[in-house]
Amino acid sequence: MPAFTPDDFRATLGQFATGVTIVTAIDAHGHKIGLTANSFNSVSLSPPLVLWSLSKQSSSMPGLLAAPAYAINVLAGDQRLLAERFARKGIDRFDGVAWRPGLSGAPLIDGAVASFECHPRSTHDEGDHLIFVGEVTHCQRRVGAVPLLFHGGRFFTDLPL
Repeated sequence: MPAFTPDDFRATLGQFATGVTIVTAIDAHGHKIGLTANSFNSVSLSPPLVLWSLSKQSSSMPGLLAAPAYAINVLAGDQRLLAERFARKGIDRFDGVAWRPGLSGAPLIDGAVASFECHPRSTHDEGDHLIFVGEVTHCQRRVGAVPLLFHGGRFFTDLPL
C-alpha cells in the first residue's frame, strides 16, 4: 500500500503544469460531446499519435467509445471560462459556444491554440481511467497564440522566465 493518500497523490500530480484541452466528438445519435481534459500527450510522430485519458465514471464515456472521430482542442489563455464550463456536469456545455465541424465532423472550438482531429486507434484500461490513443488525421495551430495552463489547481496564461 502507498504511504500517501489519494488527496496527497492528486496534489502532487497538480505540481506538473499542463496545457488545458477540450475533447469533443459527435456521438452515434448526432449529439455533441465535450469535456475538459489535461491528460493530453503526444505518443508518436510516425504515425502521428496522441493520447488522453478519461475517468471510467464519466457520463461521456459511452458516446466517446462509439464516436468515429474526436478532436482535442488546446485552449488559449483567454478561454478559461470554456475550460470551467466543459468541466461542469448537468448543463449543455455547447450552449453559446462558438465552434465549427472539423474535417472529421468533430467540433473544433473557435479560438483554440491548436486542434488535433483523431481517428480512434486504441483504448487501454488502466486503474480508474481509460486511455484513448488517437491517430491524428488533421491538425492546425494559431501561431503566436498564448495557451491556457493549469498548475496547482489554478489556471495561468503565462509563466515568466
